Amino acid sequence: MAGKAGATPTTYAPSPTTQKTKSLVFKNDDVDWVRPDKRGFQQCRPAFFRTGAVNAASGSAYAEFGNTKVIVSVFGPRESKKAMMYSDVGRLNCNVSYTTFATPIRGQGSDHKEFSSMLHKSLEGAIILETFPKTTVDVFALILESGGSDLPVVISCASVALADAGIMMYDLVASVSVSCIGKNLIIDPILEEESCQDGSLMITCMPSRYEVTQLTVTGEWSAPKISEGVQLCLDACSKLAKIMRSCLKESASSLEE
Repeated sequence: MAGKAGATPTTYAPSPTTQKTKSLVFKNDDVDWVRPDKRGFQQCRPAFFRTGAVNAASGSAYAEFGNTKVIVSVFGPRESKKAMMYSDVGRLNCNVSYTTFATPIRGQGSDHKEFSSMLHKSLEGAIILETFPKTTVDVFALILESGGSDLPVVISCASVALADAGIMMYDLVASVSVSCIGKNLIIDPILEEESCQDGSLMITCMPSRYEVTQLTVTGEWSAPKISEGVQLCLDACSKLAKIMRSCLKESASSLEE
């Protein structure tokens, strides 16, 4: 929900097609375990968003999904450094980095070029770039604590920050990932689950338009498993977007008071 002091994070999850009686993950024939945080296979972590986290930025947002904590700042539109090269559309720059205390191994904070590129690809198709020609919007994402599914949280938080900055978009961008562990699909995985996954699938989409802006798949997947994973992610993205909109509405209403 929106970021009021003491607000309770909102849980979202896709609508399961079948209900499992046990939340067991079978990695090998002789090993079985429950999810470390006791969630069901198709249950996402509680999601919390708060806008206005950075006063100096044009727009900003803080997101907390379980132990994954992210803050995103948006600056601009402002004059592009490449202003001499005229463009009818605006430019989008994205940077994702980790703090030195974000991971269990201290002192490992640094820029993440792959995440920066994927964040750019996820957001570019949703922003109406024609509304700010010859200028640039800069998006800076900082992962304060890495608790799993870091990139999907960054993407969703960045979308809320862009909306907070007043950047015109076709729709909010929501992102959810699933891990394939043995024969099971685990949605919104945490670090322990990502460390033993056989494959992963991440979807970034504009739920209201039912358009996918990015699909990333790693590992070996059968066609039925990919179809199931995609549907799980799309359903969860739609519900996550409602939480994101609720945050923005509450933020707007608090400004009017």
